[in-house]
Amino acid sequence: MNAMQRLGAQLLRHAVLAVVAVYILSPIVLMLLASFTPTSNVTAGRFLDGLTLDNYRTVFDRVPVWSYYLHSFVVCVATLLLQFIVCIPAAYAMARLRFTGRTVSMLMLTILMLVPFQVIAIPIYLMFRETGLVNTYAALVLPFVGSAFAIFLLRQFFLSIPASVFDAAKLDGAGTLQVLAEIVVPSSRPALLALGIFTVTAAWNAYFWPSFVLTDGSVATVPFGVVSFLGSDAGTDYGPQMAMATLSVLPLLIAFLLAQRQFIRGLALTGQSG
Repeated sequence: MNAMQRLGAQLLRHAVLAVVAVYILSPIVLMLLASFTPTSNVTAGRFLDGLTLDNYRTVFDRVPVWSYYLHSFVVCVATLLLQFIVCIPAAYAMARLRFTGRTVSMLMLTILMLVPFQVIAIPIYLMFRETGLVNTYAALVLPFVGSAFAIFLLRQFFLSIPASVFDAAKLDGAGTLQVLAEIVVPSSRPALLALGIFTVTAAWNAYFWPSFVLTDGSVATVPFGVVSFLGSDAGTDYGPQMAMATLSVLPLLIAFLLAQRQFIRGLALTGQSG
């Protein structure tokens, strides 16, 4: 392939990527534009005609946005910390320890990744109802602590750490907890960050499960608040609707922009091991 052919192929790839990027980003751009545009101009397609912040004022007047943010933040942080506590040791055991039933455990883990949460939602709800945990933070957090996906993701990364590192630690007399704290966790920051983004994004955007276990707004999260707002007197008031949608995704967007390099690096490294 000569230089002109390589240049043509590169231009074609960039053109395809540009078209795909426009297709993916256009709804987000329209949402942002509409959030600053009066509803009458949104329906007429005149975005940013009559630039205003009234849509955001309407949202803050109608719903307790800061409460939704606080509840979502608590749920995200609690879910992430408990996942780390449970899934890091489990993934280490699956990757580096030899025990009876290890192959069967890996098979069960893979099967669990294929089971939709909706299949087990009702039994879990019944358990929480019997224990009085409905409409609490615990109901929003506990079902997602022992994540099969999280264990699998971390296991793949732990397999990429050279075995000689663990052998040297054992020769120095390091125990399992010491290996986890001083070797595994510091070496796995990209994977942990990638898992953190997955976990926080899923917890922040979750609506299916909160719609089961939330009965009022006392611990309502952002998606629950969005649906409540849409079900109020917002009607076809598209400007405030787009403002509420923007507020719901803004924290995630900021977090991803700040951590995107580590996130991509973590995904790349977790796919290098077998």
